[in-house]
Amino acid sequence: MAENDQDQERTEEATSRRRDEAREKGQVARSTEIVSVGILVACLIYFYFGASGLLKNIMELMTSGFRGAGQFNLTQESLTYLFSDYIFKGFIILFPIMLTVLVAAILGNILQIGVMFSSESVTPKLSKIDPLKGFQRLFSMRSIVELIKSIFKICVISMVVYFVVKSELADMIPLMDQSVWGMMMYFGRICFKIILATTIVLVILAILDYIYQRWEYEKSLRMTKQEIKDEYKNTEGDPLIKARIRRLQREMAQKRMMSQVPKADVIITNPTHLAVAIQYDHENMMAPKVVAKGANLIAAKIKEIAQENDIPIVEDKPLAQVLYKTVDIDHLIPEDLYRAVAEVLAFVYEQKKIKIFG
Repeated sequence: MAENDQDQERTEEATSRRRDEAREKGQVARSTEIVSVGILVACLIYFYFGASGLLKNIMELMTSGFRGAGQFNLTQESLTYLFSDYIFKGFIILFPIMLTVLVAAILGNILQIGVMFSSESVTPKLSKIDPLKGFQRLFSMRSIVELIKSIFKICVISMVVYFVVKSELADMIPLMDQSVWGMMMYFGRICFKIILATTIVLVILAILDYIYQRWEYEKSLRMTKQEIKDEYKNTEGDPLIKARIRRLQREMAQKRMMSQVPKADVIITNPTHLAVAIQYDHENMMAPKVVAKGANLIAAKIKEIAQENDIPIVEDKPLAQVLYKTVDIDHLIPEDLYRAVAEVLAFVYEQKKIKIFG
């Protein structure tokens, strides 16, 4: 009952990490019906265009075999040679159809899941040979669904074969007047008709099976809200720890910034809410630079350090607001503010001269 409750709580869509982990384990939405139908369609196309050539090659192999049977003495060496020769020639004849099956099977999987290799899915596990778990899998819901699907397929295919054969019954009576080759051609045509009708039905069933497999796969990947929170903590870190790290980083940045305030030439204020520290060395700098800035308590701390180091504090509300909003720390002031900052610096330098020589 607890397990059912847990399943009912899995209402959240799977995260990308959960999907990646499932894919690494070989857990993907894959329908074996798609692969089977793909092989059947590929073979059907091959036989439609190449059945005559395949039949011709088989008949030539059989003819040469019967003709050459009397030319060999039946010894162990001759039998071995004949057997290996027929196997090799038979392999050459059947190689195209085997290659067709292989390519169709590979394409059927690639079209569903892409290119994937998972070592975990083929790793031997003792749980796979556990009789109790095997018995549970045998009577699991998935096994019951697969059994129902198989029975349904058998019934549908049987009905297709029945109706195709029934529609051809009237044409079977004149076969008594046909040659053996004519009868073979007729039954070959009926077989092809049955396979074609069966393939169409199986394609529809395969599409429905893939939709079901996709739905079941998405359902198995669903997560609880707690699982999403735990995953977020594992990937992004604990929010409390991250907040503490950010706070420490801000404190360290503020300490570094405050250490630059004594190097400033002037502090431009709002006057109480904002403070921007400007440094300018005409020999090493292309333009004045903002070495520190802050609002409220930080602004008060900047002004306090400035007073301790005898750095001039100039009140200029518009300039302080523009510098605070547009210029980052350790960045040169923009060109459109050169004139305003230059006037402040000129005023400061003039005040220093008056103080020194006054």
